[in-house]
Amino acid sequence: MRGEAEPQMALFSYVSLEERVPRDHPLRKMRVLVDAVLATMDAEFAAVYAKRGRPSIPPEFLLRALLIQILYTVRSERQLVEHLDFNLLYRWFVGLSIDDQVWDHSTFSHNRKRLFAEGMAREFFERVKAIAEWQNLLSDEHFSVDGTLIDAWAAHKSFLPKDERDPPQKGGGRNREVNFKGKRRCNDTHVSTTDPDARLYRKSSNTAARLCHMGHVLMENRNGLVVDVETTEANGRAERQAAEKMLKRSAPRAKSLGADKGYDTADFVAACRERKVAPHVAAKSSGSAIDARTTRHATYRISIRIRKRIEEIFGWLKSVGGLRNSRHLGRPKLAGQLLLGCAAYTLVRIGSLNGWWDARHT
Repeated sequence: MRGEAEPQMALFSYVSLEERVPRDHPLRKMRVLVDAVLATMDAEFAAVYAKRGRPSIPPEFLLRALLIQILYTVRSERQLVEHLDFNLLYRWFVGLSIDDQVWDHSTFSHNRKRLFAEGMAREFFERVKAIAEWQNLLSDEHFSVDGTLIDAWAAHKSFLPKDERDPPQKGGGRNREVNFKGKRRCNDTHVSTTDPDARLYRKSSNTAARLCHMGHVLMENRNGLVVDVETTEANGRAERQAAEKMLKRSAPRAKSLGADKGYDTADFVAACRERKVAPHVAAKSSGSAIDARTTRHATYRISIRIRKRIEEIFGWLKSVGGLRNSRHLGRPKLAGQLLLGCAAYTLVRIGSLNGWWDARHT
């Protein structure tokens, strides 16, 4: 017998959010880790808020909400706030009760410099990394490095000559007609009016030039965890300069560094050897700075194989973490976004390595 659909709303509910979330849900153990990290940042939060005045939204709520945005690939903060209003799982993770009113999406913009800039985001990332270090999941000897392009939130039409900020409009509406076919455009003479920090760049001759920034990751080779992150201008020297900076900052006892052919230059190889780090760099077919002193060892072949795992990090950040394009204008905001994305990736990897959940379904 077919049941009747009776659209009757209950006046009261006696089921708590805690009971709504399944006991084996991955976010349960994820929240334990996140709460432990946020508890250690109490002094940092107190330093960026005034002692007196109207109470604000707890920074812990805002940071947990951004983690939800990254983990569940929510495309915008406006949509994130909408989901928080009706999604009970998201409410539970953030810390909202079922009756709490959700804040406006502009709250994230107001707190961009205070909570989500590179400084505070790096504090959060370093404390997440400390959990992995405490569980002995990190190697302090063997690393890999690579960089990737992150598209800027700017169109090619915004890339105009520096002395032509207000070109004549052609066509109606805001999507004006621009014909730059056959015209030479370069970063020395042109700048994006939307995102001045973006640069027109391409990593190889087989790809199109894009307005973009560059993100860099230093990975330890034992479990493929991120140990350092850097955001720079997109240019031909940025990858090697960022690698040296991250090595000095986060891998003082490194013995080897794996990298692709883009790092096979005489100055970078010499800089690695000066730091007593074996440059396990993929050798170019001609004019390579790597010789048999490096390539004859079995550890070189191991590093060349393992270094490719760094692409898994970039793949996750771009497909799940929403970092294929920058959501914000300017490199400082992107730096905070990239650090939070790498912190979320590290949390997922810690859970996978401990067998808390299946990474394929997380």
